[in-house]
Amino acid sequence: MAEPEVAVPNADLFDKIVNLCKRRGFVYPSAEIYGGFRSAYDYGPLGVLMLRNVKDAWWRSMVQLRHDVVGLDAAVLSPPAVWEASGHLANFSDPLVDCTNCKTRHRQDNLDDPNTCPSCGKSGTFTEAREFNLMFKTQAGPVEGAGHDVYLRPETAQGIFLNFKNVLNTTRKKPPFGIAQIGKSFRNEITPGNFVFRTREFEQMEMEFFVHPDEALQWYEYWLNERLNWYIDLGIPANQVMLRPHAEDELSHYSAGTSDVEFMFPWGWGELEGIANRGDFDLKAHAAAANEKLEYFDQASGERYVPHVIEPAAGATRAMMAFLMAAYVEEEVNDDVRTVLKLDPRLAPYKVAVLPLSKKDVLRPLAHSVLEALQPHMMTEYDETQAIGRRYRRQDEIGTPLCVTIDFDSLDDNAVTVRDRDTMEQVRVRVDDIVDHVTEALGF
Repeated sequence: MAEPEVAVPNADLFDKIVNLCKRRGFVYPSAEIYGGFRSAYDYGPLGVLMLRNVKDAWWRSMVQLRHDVVGLDAAVLSPPAVWEASGHLANFSDPLVDCTNCKTRHRQDNLDDPNTCPSCGKSGTFTEAREFNLMFKTQAGPVEGAGHDVYLRPETAQGIFLNFKNVLNTTRKKPPFGIAQIGKSFRNEITPGNFVFRTREFEQMEMEFFVHPDEALQWYEYWLNERLNWYIDLGIPANQVMLRPHAEDELSHYSAGTSDVEFMFPWGWGELEGIANRGDFDLKAHAAAANEKLEYFDQASGERYVPHVIEPAAGATRAMMAFLMAAYVEEEVNDDVRTVLKLDPRLAPYKVAVLPLSKKDVLRPLAHSVLEALQPHMMTEYDETQAIGRRYRRQDEIGTPLCVTIDFDSLDDNAVTVRDRDTMEQVRVRVDDIVDHVTEALGF
């Protein structure tokens, strides 16, 4: 079988997705009535549902369907000692330069030409590079200026390492095992941009998998394949996603190997997730700083060791953006362009829409009865405004896999019409069978 052609950037897709997100209620600019707040976004009625579905799909695959991974929800605020031990206070920074001609600010490592300003085109106008720490600092205490310094976490991983001993003692797990967490992280990015791809407040889906040192490489390879296939299973074509191993000069000082899962965004390949072989750096660093033993004792063999860690760390908001872009399709139907989000049903904000053919009161009781039968099983939308064709198009554009239409014949035959989003095919189904039919059609 021939290999699929490698995807190429589609620059037009970016504006189409941003427009769709605002117009249909996936993502809004934050504080828009005050002119907006750069690099912050609010997830609307559809976006909050889809983002939750992305996180649920990750949790299901990483925790629910496994016996060797447990969950955690660690605090967002933490004291400086945590970030001093982890190396973030000293090393978590970007090189920052300012153009003295046009007064713009840039990350030096992102410049194509380190001597030329991309904003004004002048050369030799940059200031000396200075390191800019990406962590947000605030104070905890009742009196302004007199509290203790604390930091908003820039990643969810450290809370997992701090709780390694607690989880060992309370769950009786033993290596190989993992601790998974979904939560907000905060980074004071110098150059946020590309919609929700790079923001200062974002959500991570992260797991630390603790293994015997001799097994680290094989588990690293295992998680590379597992994480790549997760995106493909949820609908991203195999030619639009890839694994990119880090070069030697990209690796963190503690990493024995790191690879990124990358997606073909409209501007080119961009990171969705990093899978890192972190070695024993984190547990040893916190053990030394806190004067605690963070190790595992194997009673069967009598061996005592500090586990090595394999870390798959994904961005929930980036993943949602990639799924939207991969699902976006424009196709011609009867001399008209139909926009469809061909989302996997597991990710679609609404699984089914209930659409009475008319707003007339005679159809409402049966339509509400169908709605109430479906709601306990899945997210369901109800819409009785506009012509039925326009309502179908709206549901296509927001990715709803199935529409259930109640018409005047339904009052006589106690049946409804079920329409498939992708094929537009319609079948007649008895009301008494609607839940079973929809559940089977969705595949879950």
